[in-house]
Amino acid sequence: MSADPRGTRLGILLWGQATDWPAFEGAARRVDDLGYHHLWSWDHLYAIFGDPYQPIWEGHTTLAAWAMVTRNVHLGLMVGANTFRNPGLVAKMTTNLDQMSGGRAILGLGGAWFELEHRAYGIEFGHSAGERLDWMDEAVEAIRHLFDGEEFSSTGEGRYRFDHLRMDPAAAQARLPIMIGGGGERKTLRTVAKYADMWNAMGSVELLAHKDEVLRAHCESVGRDSAEIERTTSCKPVIRSKEAEARRVFEAQMAYNRTPMSEIEDDDTFWWGTPEQIAEMMIARRQIGFHTFIAEIAAPYDEETLERWIGEVKPMVDAEFPS
Repeated sequence: MSADPRGTRLGILLWGQATDWPAFEGAARRVDDLGYHHLWSWDHLYAIFGDPYQPIWEGHTTLAAWAMVTRNVHLGLMVGANTFRNPGLVAKMTTNLDQMSGGRAILGLGGAWFELEHRAYGIEFGHSAGERLDWMDEAVEAIRHLFDGEEFSSTGEGRYRFDHLRMDPAAAQARLPIMIGGGGERKTLRTVAKYADMWNAMGSVELLAHKDEVLRAHCESVGRDSAEIERTTSCKPVIRSKEAEARRVFEAQMAYNRTPMSEIEDDDTFWWGTPEQIAEMMIARRQIGFHTFIAEIAAPYDEETLERWIGEVKPMVDAEFPS
């Protein structure tokens, strides 16, 4: 196989539901200690797996707290709900986080999808997914200018009204990266092509390859070098020496999160198995250009999977793509 100077990058998303703060913070510290590249949290106000009415931690305050107890890991939301907040405020919060963390912030953003939490909090959900994606595209345009140190004013034709807005203090990073999650072929991937530094998608190898082709076409149409965008994909692994034991741990996690197995049986992002089995799935995705993997870890946080994914699985994958 051909050499690849970028290598395999690993990040961890800690589920923010069904946990108390000491466990949530402790897992973040452990992710940092183990040498993962980035650490993510959700941006949800109600739990999204199983019973929605169980504890869950708000995203931006979580990242600010994590910035104080970690040293090296980059910090982001997978992904921020654009509907929740004015994008100028989001830019301010994220540039502050970048300064607080010494240049470790990533802005994750998506169109939002969970209507229940919007209704409960009285947050406008929009008339359709398409409308929410239009809002996101407008928001990301403004945020990109603000992150780049520019003053920004709205045209007056869209949803948002900015009047000579600027960020002070500015981001610590020369280019604060924007991650956009989703695979919508007409709108989301066009927004990725225009503005994103990172793109997150999920699914089978065949689906990811198709979405990547669509993204490349959008990049060509907007005059963007597709290679500038880091491809990331998410999975929910449980790693044990025997597949049956990994399955048992996975089922126990779902029970702890009040999530019936019937609700997730068709979700192909849940991976349980041996290190060799997990590595095989990652290698197949690296072969189509996805170099960054983000593992979603449910509470109670699985120390063995955290250790074995970076300590055993990553070397197996890297061995197939020598630098």
